Amino acid sequence: MQCFLQGKQGKRLLMRSPRHSFETGEVITPPENGADVYLTINHCLQAIAEEELSKGVKKCKGKAGWAVIMEPRTGEILALAQYPFFYPPDYQKYFNDPNLTEHTKIKALTDANEPGSVMKPFTLATALMANDRMRDMRLAPIFDPEEMIPTANGRFPGRSKDLKDLSFHNYLNMYMALQKSTNIYMARIVERVINRLGNEWYRNVLSETFKFGQKTNLELPSESPGLLPRIGKKHPNGALEWSTPTPFSLAIGHNIQLNSIQIARAYAMLANGGYLVEPTLIRKIVKKNPDGTETLVLDHTTPSRTQKFPKMLSKPIVDEVVKAMKYVTKPGGSGQKGDIWGYTEVGKTSTAEKVVNGVYSKTQNVATFVGFTPIDNPAFVLLVTIEEPECCYIPGIGKNSRGGVATAPVFREIAMKSLEYLGIKPDDPYGYPVGDPRRDSEKAHWMQETRKLQEMYEKWNNKA
Repeated sequence: MQCFLQGKQGKRLLMRSPRHSFETGEVITPPENGADVYLTINHCLQAIAEEELSKGVKKCKGKAGWAVIMEPRTGEILALAQYPFFYPPDYQKYFNDPNLTEHTKIKALTDANEPGSVMKPFTLATALMANDRMRDMRLAPIFDPEEMIPTANGRFPGRSKDLKDLSFHNYLNMYMALQKSTNIYMARIVERVINRLGNEWYRNVLSETFKFGQKTNLELPSESPGLLPRIGKKHPNGALEWSTPTPFSLAIGHNIQLNSIQIARAYAMLANGGYLVEPTLIRKIVKKNPDGTETLVLDHTTPSRTQKFPKMLSKPIVDEVVKAMKYVTKPGGSGQKGDIWGYTEVGKTSTAEKVVNGVYSKTQNVATFVGFTPIDNPAFVLLVTIEEPECCYIPGIGKNSRGGVATAPVFREIAMKSLEYLGIKPDDPYGYPVGDPRRDSEKAHWMQETRKLQEMYEKWNNKA
């Protein structure tokens, strides 16, 4: 932004004698003021995100954390929080200490990690796109979302170890699979996709529909493009980037690296009906002229900007994936602690193992929760990531390092306070926690559907 903020020096004619100098008043070149850059950041939402993020990182004893709030229709970044905080006036302290230098990076943009289970909604969207492709070819679809798919066997071609789920499941349909965040179901669906349409088709969807592996071009330096394996390309050690088991890893968010802005942009597609937005931090740039008039250098607020966003997913596909995501924050789901009291929401948890010295760590995780609210008219997409929450077990709650424990509550608190600040009225007046007099489990959003799904799950898996 320096090229816009920085003005230009002018030139004035000076007269000089051997002993004195004086101005003639003649201006050869008038000075030019720099332009004003108006950011998309909402200072109140930024404060909410920073406050709740710092609480969340401290509570789970994490190393660091960041949060992104994005307007899903325009791509405007409303908040970009990070903890520990970086205080620019003390820059020397940070850049002279290797341990503090890390805090100067905008980690939501510069750090690309394996996304883990937040990838699974896009695995389902890809499979639904494959269904449409098969119908276009007048062939039978890949799968049915209601289909009873076996998930007891985690063996897949090319893998030396079987895939495993946190809990054992005999059979699942699409809605159960996302609710339980199962790995085996996702890999089975992708296996059908590549068997019918091939690896090239699958990778093309990830690259060209969701733009994984490509920079978002947010107006900040040092963005990581992430990594999407390429077919036929080799690593420096000679191993292929894309091998037989690669699609099964991609299905569950492994063997791919994404930054948090890329993830938020992809979730914005689910929130806005399938359109690919361009993330931005700039609303407009205005230059003030010497005569008092203003020149609009850049304007991101015009309807013409959003009208250019391409539609990448059909409404039926978006509706199906969002429907599946509704179960995640309800009883039986992996993200129950992300349930926003009084409001409807959808979201997805993730717990990705960090790669340390080339090996997956069993004690150092990256926990994430991402979703949007309210469902019918989303105000924002919110992503929360905490790096290396303490790896321990909390009785009655679960593993502290998991996305459903470490980041889901932070998502809820940021979202709830942001909705209140924005003046958005609750759209789930009965959706409150146990003990709250406003709670009505019969009338609360998606509770009856959740009970029916649970009954079916228990019947299929002999747990009734």
